[in-house]
Amino acid sequence: MRRSSRPISARARILGAILAVACVGLAIVGSVTFLVQRERALDDINDRLKAQVSSLNAVAGGAGDESTTDAASPAPTTAVEKLDPEQFASLEDYLQAVVARLVPGRNEASLAVIDGKARFIPRTLSGFDISDDQELIDRAVAETRDGKTKIGTAVTDEGSLRYIAIPIQFPGDEDSGVYIRAVDLGAELAPVTAAVTTYWLAAVIMVLAIGIVGWFVAGRLLSPIRSIRDAADSITLTDLSPRLPEQGNNDISDLSRTVNSMLDRLEGSVDVQRQLLDDVRHELKTPITIVRGHLELMDPKDVADVQSTREIGIAELDRMTRLVDDIDLLAAVEGDQFEMGDVDLSALTSRVGELVTVIPGHEWSVVQQAEGIVQGDHDRLLQAWLQLADNAAKYTPEGSPIEIGSALDAEGTHLWVRDHGPGIPPSARHRIFRRFDRAQGKRTVGGSGLGLAIVDAIMKGHGGRCVVTDTPGGGATFTIHLPLASSELPQPVRAGDVVLQREASG
Repeated sequence: MRRSSRPISARARILGAILAVACVGLAIVGSVTFLVQRERALDDINDRLKAQVSSLNAVAGGAGDESTTDAASPAPTTAVEKLDPEQFASLEDYLQAVVARLVPGRNEASLAVIDGKARFIPRTLSGFDISDDQELIDRAVAETRDGKTKIGTAVTDEGSLRYIAIPIQFPGDEDSGVYIRAVDLGAELAPVTAAVTTYWLAAVIMVLAIGIVGWFVAGRLLSPIRSIRDAADSITLTDLSPRLPEQGNNDISDLSRTVNSMLDRLEGSVDVQRQLLDDVRHELKTPITIVRGHLELMDPKDVADVQSTREIGIAELDRMTRLVDDIDLLAAVEGDQFEMGDVDLSALTSRVGELVTVIPGHEWSVVQQAEGIVQGDHDRLLQAWLQLADNAAKYTPEGSPIEIGSALDAEGTHLWVRDHGPGIPPSARHRIFRRFDRAQGKRTVGGSGLGLAIVDAIMKGHGGRCVVTDTPGGGATFTIHLPLASSELPQPVRAGDVVLQREASG
């Protein structure tokens, strides 16, 4: 089977994204800067070339109508020179004067052409010579046959040239002349090219510096995530103790705290499951041992012994059935999404008063009945209240009275059951809501030991609590405290949350 390639690490992806953004940004800035500087240089060259028209008029000593047209220029100029015949004897004399007076500058060249042949070049050649470039001469002559000035760009052996070709006509002279002025684009744009080259070298160095710094910064930022990964790798069902360091006040530290909180809940849930399995194993072991022992000692020939053993086995199986049912009920309560709504306290109290009368052996009475509305799950509240009544009936002497009642005040709603039995010692009150636990620590009455754990889970799901206090004159009072209707109720709690909160309060 072909192995899949190793995925790119988050560190490399972050660094790649940073470098990509930096490269794109530097490229855009560099390109825009180069284009702007290049256009400025070209505009300056065009202005210098167009200035040759007025320069020719200055040499001639007259003023002429000037305009230029060129495909390469938005508004080219056409120049028809008005010459002074008395000042110059011929076209040749005029062009010689023009070339002599208009000395080209650095990176420039000028040339006077008569009848398609190079005739005059500056004596002081401060620029470069284009008199040997017959292709450029022929192009300039052909472009100015219509008598209009032309500006264009030519690629020659000397490089790219930006030139202006001005046609010259002399009155009474049949010869035709063209004055050519050219600028070396490569030389003129050399400073711009050098600046751009320097910029790109600096940009490359900057990208390398960003890459080096970004690599270490990304590693530093991702180090808590690596700690989370290492902690997750070290966690097993047998060891849920590893935790992440919670340092700083940023998103990573918040994530560490969230992961630690999750691990706390997970560890508590696993501990509760283990405890539950231990308790269930212990609870089931007793009836199994009892049934097995009676079966081993039973005399098959003795009908009375067989009948007694049968009754004992059925009773123990019934107890195991009740245990399984209570465990299922507790799991349902702890994982249930309660259907919250308005609950009429008066109607709920009356309903509980009707149902408890079927529990034999005690005198039941409703001594207080609240009027009002409470937010909660009607069925679950009824279930919890009845469970408290059943618990009171089991642990109080037969014939003793038991009162129930409800109250509503500024602190919330209170549903209580009051008995007059032996009561519960304060030292035992912190553990009576645990699974399979009783105040006396031994099973003197029937039941699975899960009743109060079910009540506690229902109350946690309502954001309330169940507390035990002494009854005046002897006995115990179990009171359910529910928050006011405006209070925000938490999400239903799970087994781990119930036990952890109970242990914290105990």
